[in-house]
Amino acid sequence: MLRPTVNLGLSVHLAYTPIFAKSLSFRCYATVSPSIINNIGRPPHPPGATPAKEPRAISQLDRSLLASLSPSQVSLFDLIQQYIGRSGRILDASLVYESRPGRARRIDCFAGKNGMDAGIVLIAHCIEDESNDEHKVAVSSGFVLEVPALDGKESLVVSCAHTLEEIRRSPVALKQQVPSQVRSGTFAITGDGQFHPIHSISSALPRSDILLLTCDKLPVRTLPISPYPAHAQTPVWAHLIAYEKPSEPADWSPWVGGTWRRWARGEVKGYRDFAGRESQPGTYDALSHMLFAPLPTPGSSGGPIVDEESGAVIGISLGTRMDNRIEGMRGWGVPSECIFEMFSLPGLEKK
Repeated sequence: MLRPTVNLGLSVHLAYTPIFAKSLSFRCYATVSPSIINNIGRPPHPPGATPAKEPRAISQLDRSLLASLSPSQVSLFDLIQQYIGRSGRILDASLVYESRPGRARRIDCFAGKNGMDAGIVLIAHCIEDESNDEHKVAVSSGFVLEVPALDGKESLVVSCAHTLEEIRRSPVALKQQVPSQVRSGTFAITGDGQFHPIHSISSALPRSDILLLTCDKLPVRTLPISPYPAHAQTPVWAHLIAYEKPSEPADWSPWVGGTWRRWARGEVKGYRDFAGRESQPGTYDALSHMLFAPLPTPGSSGGPIVDEESGAVIGISLGTRMDNRIEGMRGWGVPSECIFEMFSLPGLEKK
């Protein structure tokens, strides 16, 4: 009989005991290496002295946001309840289809500071517990949609949902048994530095990581949204922000609350379905997420991805992910067709 003896240490030992028989059988015996036994039960080395935690410096943006919180505005806890209750909701309004916007509507990639980013806002979810000297601010990007049913009274802003999920699960929010003991809320911050409180969350698609925020009419333009996905290698522009001015490249310009912004050129890299499988436009494949370049920076989530040729938004930045070991990191987002899932089809709205 052939009896291999397996050592679970660094090597495998095979002990052969040949026995002549009509059939040859194998039996495997697992043995524990003494090197493993000797290491069991040894206490770890005592840790060194833990340095005292220094209080985190409050940024210029955080300080301004916390000072703007008002007891009269809709609290973050109410917005979270709306986010949960209105997930998957379809609004009784339609979103304008603008796959090929006219010259006055298209986003000009070379218009500079007052052109291309005029419809982009900064979204800030804030909570402060003054009794314990704790606060949390989660920042993302967003842009304003063209919804004729609003009649110029309100603005609908689309942004990412994961920053709301982040602050929802933060320690300062989770430990509040009585939400009225803290100040909280969400703001849309326009390019002129004005803070506009968010009144409600109209709809959300948590699986796609996007939501719709409602506030009073914002003094910014709306961006054209294309319902059609762009093919791979389509040249695009992505809006990026940074909390400190990067040394490279040199085209970063000052933006809201001490942040910096720039438009970076890249291209669509491909699409994935919810299972992570590769999918293709023009087929029955589900285009749940899109891969693109360049890599978005922290705070850029929720910002637009613009088709260079048409000047329309064809996607929303969400973050980065590892595509594979060969391709490396890619920008991660959703195609703009996901936005239309929260609106009624044209002509089918309730009158």
